[in-house]
Amino acid sequence: MQAAADRPNRFPLVFELLIWSLYVGLYKYAEFLEEAARLHKPARANFPYPQLALFALVATLYVLPFYRWLVPGLLRRRRYGALALASVVYMWWGIKLNSWLAAALFGPFATPPVLLAFYQKYEALGRQEPLGLYQPHLALLFTDLLAFGCVAFVRVAFEQEARRRLVERDHLALQLTQLKAQLQPHFLFNTLNSIYGLSLAGSPETPRFILLLSELMRYVLYDSGKEYIALSEEVTFLENYFEMEQRKYAEADITFTTTGDAAGWQVPPLLLLPLVENSFKHGRHHFSDEARVTATLHLAPGRLHFVLENDMLPALPAAAPASARRSGGIGLVNIRQRLHLYYPGAHELLLTEHDGRYRAELTLRGPQAL
Repeated sequence: MQAAADRPNRFPLVFELLIWSLYVGLYKYAEFLEEAARLHKPARANFPYPQLALFALVATLYVLPFYRWLVPGLLRRRRYGALALASVVYMWWGIKLNSWLAAALFGPFATPPVLLAFYQKYEALGRQEPLGLYQPHLALLFTDLLAFGCVAFVRVAFEQEARRRLVERDHLALQLTQLKAQLQPHFLFNTLNSIYGLSLAGSPETPRFILLLSELMRYVLYDSGKEYIALSEEVTFLENYFEMEQRKYAEADITFTTTGDAAGWQVPPLLLLPLVENSFKHGRHHFSDEARVTATLHLAPGRLHFVLENDMLPALPAAAPASARRSGGIGLVNIRQRLHLYYPGAHELLLTEHDGRYRAELTLRGPQAL
């Protein structure tokens, strides 16, 4: 399932349509209706002279190049002085010429015929210094500039936000590639050493080790290339990972349990791996058979809760900074950025240390997690 970040944001289009319908279709229609009523009182009070609504639309078409090309083009190049000057020049003469041409177009088709006087008035205003400084539509010019300037700025703002998120996603994809490249040789080397030791001892566990390694590497090399993957596949990967570590450190207490239904869940691949890797990297089970690494994944409608705890290695001297005593490297940086990108405002990641135990707790909530 696509996340909200993957779909084009429709707000700029909706906002643009609202401006056209509310401002042009209602406000400008009302302005033109008031002028037409001064020339001839309408026969009915409810929506008289509906042709004026169409006239308002045609008389405003000149703003399309303004907010779709002129303003965005100069804003992208940060030509703010040129933007201010070009906006005034374009709008000043654009509204005069557009109103003149619209009146000339509608005049022969005035419905009812009493509107002919209104169109002739606008056509006459347009013929007065069409290229001079005379401006008969100053009030409408100001409101046009304000309304459609807002449309232009909204469009540019959302385009820049979409571009920023795309760059951020590309950056995270590169980090994920680095994470996988980091995982593969390190994990493969350690696992092959374990398999080599088992084979020398003639252990019956050797085939199972090879099978687990094959499944893990298949997932990392191929399945994790997708942008989203079924949570059930991610869970299977973690189960194999934990089983591999349990077999490597047979005396340690290493467990991973899942509760709830994973059906329908989609998550970015290897989302939880940095937390798991970090715990095994810094866990005391490397040196003590009594150490523990425990993980639980609880699923409820609209909520994912993952908790991982491990006994820590002996602390470095107190003079060493906390960041040096325990650093997750690129993995933890990657997961924080990916959570911010994929689950904005719908996640919570807590990393704590207490009584020699390290705890990582991740919560995903809301429809973004589904």
